[in-house]
Amino acid sequence: MNDDGEVVGVEKSKKLLEDIPNKIVNALGIVADVNLHNKGGKYYIEIIVSANPYHVSYHGEYHYRSGSTKQQLVGPALNQFLLKKTGITWDSVPIDGIKPEDFRHDSFDIFREQAESSQRMDSKALSVDNPQLLDNLNLLNNDISTRAAILLFHHKPEKWIPGSFIKIGYFKSDSEIVYQDEVHGSLISQAEKYFSYAL
Repeated sequence: MNDDGEVVGVEKSKKLLEDIPNKIVNALGIVADVNLHNKGGKYYIEIIVSANPYHVSYHGEYHYRSGSTKQQLVGPALNQFLLKKTGITWDSVPIDGIKPEDFRHDSFDIFREQAESSQRMDSKALSVDNPQLLDNLNLLNNDISTRAAILLFHHKPEKWIPGSFIKIGYFKSDSEIVYQDEVHGSLISQAEKYFSYAL
């Protein structure tokens, strides 16, 4: 059809009925309905593409339209796009190979003590074992620890999430540092250690 909606027809319409579906599947990995119509003795092709709830790649690449330009998604932008499309947040992504039993008890002890003293949770809810506590806090995904679980409770979260530590510095002036240190471990234990440094 031209811009005025008039049918101008296509050549080799029967061949296009075979080629177009194959090219769509090969390039995008999706199935589209391709129909042949006739109007006034001229053939034209209708392609119906249903809305897809999942991300669709073009030859393994992901693109995003911004205004009149088309941008290829790479790096952090691609990660964010894929997570958003699947409805998963960054912290809820499961990290395979880490069992709740691999976690040390110290961060759980701190959590239980502070949760009970603040009355955020009662003693009965806190009396369960560590794997059950993680599950109750929605920090497991099919019994696999999430990033949030690792950050909060694992004693070495940097092994899977680089940069998950606190850097402390005491400056005498804008350019002269008197003291610096790093606080490692779970975020719960880091917070505990940080306040001891601050005091």
